[in-house]
Amino acid sequence: MRIVVILLLLLIVLSLGSALVFLLRDRGSGTRTVRALALRVGLSIFLFILLMAGYGTGLITQHL
Repeated sequence: MRIVVILLLLLIVLSLGSALVFLLRDRGSGTRTVRALALRVGLSIFLFILLMAGYGTGLITQHL
């Protein structure tokens, strides 16, 4: 589970970085920036749902 979360976080950061590159190259006139940011939002929502499901099923436990 830990590896999946780390991979998703890396994909989110890479998507954000690619959106920045697309924004600078296209000067705001293309749709690649919007697609990269939409992918980032989708990955973030998927990660949130995955974490909630992991906590609900007991795969992720709370450490005190």
